[in-house]
Amino acid sequence: MDIFDKIDRMMSTDLGQYADIGHGYLAFPKLEGEISPHMVFKGKKVLNWSLNNYLGLANHPEIRKVDAEAAAEWGLASPMGSRMLTGQTDYHEQFEREAAEFMQKEDAFLLNFGYQGCFSIVQALTDRRDVIVYDQLSHACIMDGMMASMAKRFVFAHNNMEQLEDRLKKAQKIVQKTGGGILIITEGVFGMKGDLGNLAAISILKEKYNARLFVDDAHGFGVMGATGIGTGEHYGVQDKIDVLFNTFAKSMAGFGAFVCGDKKVINYLRYNMRSQIYAKSLCMPMTIGAIKRLEMLRTMPELRENLWNIVNTLQSGLKERGFEIGPTQSPVTPVYLQGTENEAMGLVQDLRSNFGIFCSPVVYPVIERGIIILRVIPTAVHTEEDVAYTLDSFEKIRAKIASGAYKNTQPSILKA
Repeated sequence: MDIFDKIDRMMSTDLGQYADIGHGYLAFPKLEGEISPHMVFKGKKVLNWSLNNYLGLANHPEIRKVDAEAAAEWGLASPMGSRMLTGQTDYHEQFEREAAEFMQKEDAFLLNFGYQGCFSIVQALTDRRDVIVYDQLSHACIMDGMMASMAKRFVFAHNNMEQLEDRLKKAQKIVQKTGGGILIITEGVFGMKGDLGNLAAISILKEKYNARLFVDDAHGFGVMGATGIGTGEHYGVQDKIDVLFNTFAKSMAGFGAFVCGDKKVINYLRYNMRSQIYAKSLCMPMTIGAIKRLEMLRTMPELRENLWNIVNTLQSGLKERGFEIGPTQSPVTPVYLQGTENEAMGLVQDLRSNFGIFCSPVVYPVIERGIIILRVIPTAVHTEEDVAYTLDSFEKIRAKIASGAYKNTQPSILKA
């Protein structure tokens, strides 16, 4: 068989089946204009609820100034090479010192990209003697990291502590024979449902079974906790997290990431993360920009306060109007509706073209059939007027679903 023979089959299932009708609309859409709650899609102004720009830093004038000045001084090529060889600078080290202090950890390591970084942490920390026990809804970068690791792994149902303990008992028996260790992996904030990993309960089980805890807090960093440290601070267990990963792609409005923990662990990762040893260092403009972003995150609590005002206004408004938003405890706001994938197409087209609202739809196979999720991401730069208009629009959309208005949606409309 030619290796390409499977392409037609695979593109006729799952998300691939929507490529012909949804490309440029449901998938790979082009949002134009300055990053903000109001952008342009298909030539029309839309109210945008689909960017993880939690603190509104993407177009903050202070950020734009620092980014531009750093780019003018250094260009995008500097520094050339990996951190280990020729990509180390005082600025990279400065960010690491400041990040470690803010996160209440001994050390931090600045990473070139988030996905590859998280992937590489899992791979570096585990070998064939070890056992990984991970939450069912862990991000794809964690799943890929586990596939690259030779460790045995057990999954536990999302936030199911009884099942986690059962898996830890099994893992303990295995490592007693192999001489390895146990790594628990979960997320601080789960990006689809918006609920939190139960870090308090997991921390207790971690101690009981002599395991280590790795938390991907991409959606919690800068958002959760009294000072924005993240979900560990929210639960009061920051010191119980052994390895903590945070990305710049959410609250920091950039690219890159960092990992923090005990000095010996972070130094081990510096010398063993393949995605950093064999790839270029984070460019100077983003590194200098990250220092500024971290400073603003630390010293401007009003950004987080603005965010949570919008979050609370939106989520309480949705609940008051009878919308189901699930167990979210974070800015991530999934709005659950009943309908088929075909109805979802009509709904989204109506929402974007006629109501001027852009938010990401989630349908089967990502979730079970018969459910449509509108994933709404509030930010510090949305307004209460934005929220009020969205609530009114969602009520009208819900009524149209109930009336069957989208049942005969023709997929060709998405080509418009």
